[in-house]
Amino acid sequence: MGEPVETPRVGVVVLTQGTRPDDLDRGLRSILNQQGVVLDVVCVGNGWQPVGLPEGVKTLGLPENLGIPAGRNRGVAQVSGEYIFFLDDDASIPDAGFLRAAIGQLQADPGIGLLQPQVVDPSGTTSPRRWIPRIRKGEPDHSSNVFSVWEGAVLLPRAVFDATGGWAEPFFYAHEGIELAWRVWNTGKRAWYAGDLIANHPVIQPTRHSYYYRLNARNRVWLARRNLPAVLVPLYVGSWTAIQLLRWWRHPKALKAWFGGWREGWRADPGERTPMSWRTVWRMTLAGRPPIV
Repeated sequence: MGEPVETPRVGVVVLTQGTRPDDLDRGLRSILNQQGVVLDVVCVGNGWQPVGLPEGVKTLGLPENLGIPAGRNRGVAQVSGEYIFFLDDDASIPDAGFLRAAIGQLQADPGIGLLQPQVVDPSGTTSPRRWIPRIRKGEPDHSSNVFSVWEGAVLLPRAVFDATGGWAEPFFYAHEGIELAWRVWNTGKRAWYAGDLIANHPVIQPTRHSYYYRLNARNRVWLARRNLPAVLVPLYVGSWTAIQLLRWWRHPKALKAWFGGWREGWRADPGERTPMSWRTVWRMTLAGRPPIV
């Protein structure tokens, strides 16, 4: 007889501000329903002390809203397991075998260091194309390497997450999924979009946030300053500046806010700089997306 297969242990971090109690309950119960894994679940309240949660969920209340990346990082310290899974408070997992299947993909291909599932609005609303994190979107059920991720449902081996240095805390909101994916690539692994696995999330426009345009621009600049070889920094920022001008030239108020963030990105401290190697740049280029777009 062969050696018994050890049940995978998964640390799960769910981040919330306590403003969506029904969604939060649904998401937590979808995690607790997962089969074939051992779970260690924490709900992090960003500026809120979580209460009224299902049994089996630990809580961590932060006295103030530290932002999405920092809140997730605080949760990581509270859970154990050889895998780490992040779930937003308005997301849920419809299939009880999801985590076991996702871990199976990581085990079958050790080159994958991060996995994002396909995202589907459970009401049947057409999912936005931005949820497929690649330039050539194709069909949503087509799996592929990716160079950014939708952060609402993300699985990594704990060792890979630790090697990346975690989520980009200075960002507060926006583009932390790009940096995490880049840093996974820089560990020698790949970020993977698993089109055959499903997470649920309602369609919500990111522009609902008043700070969307400013942080979108600031964090683009910080992303480059923190992660790219120096010669590529102006190329990346320049390409995205051109893209935003083409997208929003008919919306001067949005562009004004965006360029305010762009200036802040150059003037303010982005935090620790950890530029990727030229080998990573080459690997990403061969895989279809050099880090200049």
